[in-house]
Amino acid sequence: MSFFEYRNGEMHAEGVTLAAIAAQVGTPFYCYSAGALRAGWREFADGIKGMKAPHKVGVCYAMKANSNLAVIRVFAEMGAGADIVSVGEMRRALAAGIPASRIIYSGVGKKASELMEALQAKVGQINVESTAELETLNAVAGQLGVRADITIRVNPDVDAGTHAKITTGRKENKFGIDIDLAREAFALAGRLPNLKVVGVAMHIGSQLTSLEPYRAAIVRVRELIGQLRADGHRIDRFDIGGGLGIVYADEKPPSIAEFMAVVARETAGLGCELTFEPGRRLVGESGVLVSEVILVKPGAAKTFVIVDAAMNDLIRPTLYEAWHDILPVREARQDAATIRCDIVGPICESGDFLAQNRDLPPLAAGDLVMIRSAGAYGAVMASSYNTRPLAPEVMVDGTRFAVIRPRPTIDEMLRAERFPPWMEPVKA
Repeated sequence: MSFFEYRNGEMHAEGVTLAAIAAQVGTPFYCYSAGALRAGWREFADGIKGMKAPHKVGVCYAMKANSNLAVIRVFAEMGAGADIVSVGEMRRALAAGIPASRIIYSGVGKKASELMEALQAKVGQINVESTAELETLNAVAGQLGVRADITIRVNPDVDAGTHAKITTGRKENKFGIDIDLAREAFALAGRLPNLKVVGVAMHIGSQLTSLEPYRAAIVRVRELIGQLRADGHRIDRFDIGGGLGIVYADEKPPSIAEFMAVVARETAGLGCELTFEPGRRLVGESGVLVSEVILVKPGAAKTFVIVDAAMNDLIRPTLYEAWHDILPVREARQDAATIRCDIVGPICESGDFLAQNRDLPPLAAGDLVMIRSAGAYGAVMASSYNTRPLAPEVMVDGTRFAVIRPRPTIDEMLRAERFPPWMEPVKA
């Protein structure tokens, strides 16, 4: 089922026209479909049932993809845990109703103060990524008089076959402990009195469209688990991470059922509780960015369609050379001519573009366009560069919609800043 589709010539999000939201909220804005979020979760739940696994399986939503409280709440209501990478995300997860026991704290650089807050909140698991972090966490747990449940994230040195900036499982990446050094790290953890090693974690990258990297990584980590058990460690959990891709252009990502079949086959008989950490796969295609055309600027080399969304709202095209499909909110005639154009924003940067060299129906000032697959790494990576207020976020559920993060006013942005005491106040 498509949750964003044309009906009677108008693009709808579920039962609401995007034009109606724009009229009330203004542009640009992010729009999320609650129905699409639930459908993504159900695909995972059905895939887990299809595994017929004898061991326990859990799903923790990777909040870095989209940390809006309402989005997290949709997953919390369906029984999700959370994969977090900061104390701020931990507080968001708790505020959205995810129990601390179902929170996994990942991340390559956790401060002692952050580890202390996580232990005080009684998060269910901490994924440790270095021997230095083992020492720090042991000291913090000792101060609190607790024993911390940990997995150690290993780097299996597997090429995820994705963009260089979102691969995380190679030796040259900063994440995890090299798999060749993992036994030494587990030995150290076993000697530290305030840590309880419960498992192994991995995460090899994001936007994967092939299952072979997963298979290769699981095989490597499974071999390690056997070695660790032979060394005397009790390994009860295998955190497989996330990273499954979505459709941005013409990708053909594997289904969750196909993914689970590979996992089930390669972990058969392992006897570990399995954890998955999907992020982009749950939210990416569940959200869009809607923008209004400011003007069309013909040039000698190309035509520029200047819209009111910009790289500060959606940085993925500039940062990752990412493709996002762009459609007019009002459906074009099938026989309509197209123009070759760049879709750009008003920011004072040549890198401020949402699309380049696209063939689109003719657009004019006041027209609305929809940027697809913007639910992941869109709003969470936005900034207020050029003193541009953050785009509001809207959730649609059936025929109703609500603003779930309002657009700040410029006055509110200015009030968040202070002059130092030695400066004279500005006279009104």
